[in-house]
Amino acid sequence: MSDAGPTRECNVCRQPIAGDPIASNSDGPFCSTGCREISRLLGDDAPSDRPATKSDTDRSVPDGVTRTFLRIDGMYSPTCEAYLEHIADTQSGVVAAEASYVTETVRVDHDADAVSADDLRDALSRTGYTAFLRSDAIADGNASGTRRSREADGLRKRRSDEVLGLRYAAGIVFGAFLMVPYVAIMYPAHLAPYFDAAFLKAFEGAFQLSGGSGFLFLRIYFVLTAIVLFFTGMPVLRGAYISLKMRRPTTDLLVAFTVVSAFCYGTGAVLLGDNNIFYDLTLVVAAVVSGVSFYETSIKQRALERLTELTVSQVDSARRLDDGDDATEVAVDSLDPGDRILVREGERIPVDGTLVGDGCSVKEAVVTGEALPVAKRTGDTIVGGGVVTDGAAVVEVGDPVTSSVDRITDSLWSIQSADHGIRRRADALAYRLATLVAGVAVAVGVWVIVSGGSLPASVMAVLLALLVATPWALGLATPLSVATSIRDAMERGIVVLDDTIFERLREVDVVVFDKTGTLTTGEMEVVEVDASDEALADAAALERRAAHPAAAAIVSAIDSKTGDATARTDGDHIDGSDAEDGATPPAGRDVRDFRTHATGVSGTVDGRDALVGDLDLFAERGWTVPSEVRAKARDARGFGRLPVVIGRDGRANGLVVVGDNPRQGWLDTVTSLHERGIEVAVLTGDNEEATDFFAEQEAVSYVFADVPPEGKTEAIRRFQRDRRVAMVGDGTNDAPALAQADLGISLGSGTALAADAADIAIVDDDLSLVKTTFEFARAARRRVRQNVGLAFAYNAIAIPVALGGLFNPVTAAISVAVCGGLLAVNSSRDLFAE
Repeated sequence: MSDAGPTRECNVCRQPIAGDPIASNSDGPFCSTGCREISRLLGDDAPSDRPATKSDTDRSVPDGVTRTFLRIDGMYSPTCEAYLEHIADTQSGVVAAEASYVTETVRVDHDADAVSADDLRDALSRTGYTAFLRSDAIADGNASGTRRSREADGLRKRRSDEVLGLRYAAGIVFGAFLMVPYVAIMYPAHLAPYFDAAFLKAFEGAFQLSGGSGFLFLRIYFVLTAIVLFFTGMPVLRGAYISLKMRRPTTDLLVAFTVVSAFCYGTGAVLLGDNNIFYDLTLVVAAVVSGVSFYETSIKQRALERLTELTVSQVDSARRLDDGDDATEVAVDSLDPGDRILVREGERIPVDGTLVGDGCSVKEAVVTGEALPVAKRTGDTIVGGGVVTDGAAVVEVGDPVTSSVDRITDSLWSIQSADHGIRRRADALAYRLATLVAGVAVAVGVWVIVSGGSLPASVMAVLLALLVATPWALGLATPLSVATSIRDAMERGIVVLDDTIFERLREVDVVVFDKTGTLTTGEMEVVEVDASDEALADAAALERRAAHPAAAAIVSAIDSKTGDATARTDGDHIDGSDAEDGATPPAGRDVRDFRTHATGVSGTVDGRDALVGDLDLFAERGWTVPSEVRAKARDARGFGRLPVVIGRDGRANGLVVVGDNPRQGWLDTVTSLHERGIEVAVLTGDNEEATDFFAEQEAVSYVFADVPPEGKTEAIRRFQRDRRVAMVGDGTNDAPALAQADLGISLGSGTALAADAADIAIVDDDLSLVKTTFEFARAARRRVRQNVGLAFAYNAIAIPVALGGLFNPVTAAISVAVCGGLLAVNSSRDLFAE
């Protein structure tokens, strides 16, 4: 039909089309019916018309340019993204750089001859940031677990967390030591003039700073407070510096205004003989802000530890065959195009290639999402990452030597590096407030000069204005809200690793569900039996020797039925639990001449020929299939079900249907989303028959079947042209789509790569928690708003007191205590109980 040859690209997923394309509309060509439907329902999207989105980063790298991915410890705001992109762009040989604090990832395209990956790592490790190559970070972590967890457990990351804990501990230890004289002497001395209490009389005149005693106090407190300020408060000071450098004021700048001005005011007060020394404000604010940051980090680390720890679907070694068909185990990296490798039954295929040996069955769900194994014959394409389920595969290595899982991983990292964070509500507010506060402080200083005051008096007035007017507690409001909200969600089995989900989840217009393993269990179960006990017993005898994924389910169900006269049939689920206690399993049968085929098994059972497989196998063997069995087998193909025909002595005489059942509560979940005004779409690599059931549901707006992994990502991107999209999935093939979506949600049964890509991981296979996450987002927004409002409690007390001339270390301490207490109490409440 087509004369364009295999070089043509699918108009949706941009993958080469091998052979003839799918019959297309005017917007074609397409590699699959799924891509065609995406184009038809979501519109054409030619490259020249495409808006810039993060998926555009996942394109081919120009010749001579190397793409390097780095993990950056210490990123926590869009300002960090801009700063690190700026640093990378200034390096010689760098073509482009994309940073994302959401995923702590920086992608750099560069000339490797001009600047190496190690040079980039060193250049980006500055101003408190620690950069490391993602591949090194994974190797540096534990041998098992998700990539994200291995990166977070890497040596550099552990050291960074330890330093943060040390900063917090130093602030508490030094702060507690230095606060003793304040509580024991300075606070009573400031209270003595206002209260006629006998015990306060003894403190009148204490801490008078004229003469040598004042300078002794200065030397001790100046040094120790400076240690707390510049060691414990360094992350805040760094954030303030970067925000000024990038001209994007954040809450860090507000906190820095307070702690630095308090330190400078205290030093000036000692020199001027004034006992309004606010070193305590520096100590408390620096320690509290550092403590909340440490708490937020520890909560996120606990959340990370809750992620599903599954093996990444990649293979490090392969069995290479020589000319004599002797197998030698070698590293995958040493394979060359054209090499032949042996993959045994039950093993994962290391790289893409072509089948050159006998036929076999391969489960490609990790890449395609297809629940059922695919029969492969000589010359068929073999997907790296798939599992050989029946027989053995001799694969000729393709060019280039790579795995589909490797390409998915690269795609995931590319998308993540362009996943820019949303500016925090408090940071957006700080942008305006920092300018206002600085303006007020300067105006106060000018007014003092104009009024005849001295320059030192003007400087002290500016510092005092900054102390009183700066809403530093905004630096507590957001991280405290984030930490406690993550904690509350985690207690309900919802793991949140990225605080921007609070904004993103509330803006979702479409929720896209993967089918296999998400809306369905992803496990083979017998859902229907229509055969005599004798035929079933023969089938069980053969399937006990088979390695097909459906075999175990068939054996369990058949044993249950043949051993239990009350076992259910005709559409009811059957498993081993249906057998009555004490039921006797069928007697052992004599199986000979057992043989495995690409689509079934055969042999002789008690001297009679038996065959178990699909309709094609019966046709190949020339066995008769009654019309009623043929019709039932064809009807069963819907919803991803596999009809297994049973026959003996040349004739089919029964049918067992193995299927992938819907997950419990799935309909309630999608209906709830639909009632919220959110559109629901189903996206799967399964064939169209497997999705018919979902297309019939009123709550489901879109159903796309037969979609390759790249097509899933493109479908999400096309949805994003005018809508906010959340993606729910569980497989490796879902990872790029999960990362591409405005919000990614992975289920607990999902693969490690899916967990790496997601913003939210549901620990258990409880689909109803998807609905709970939306309720959680609204509650989290309410808490953030409440905490942002409460953050101004400090200023609400300090400003009137200062206008009355009563602002001193005591009133400052009271203001801090009231504000911090309100934030702590509000944040400690159960998020879902509000």
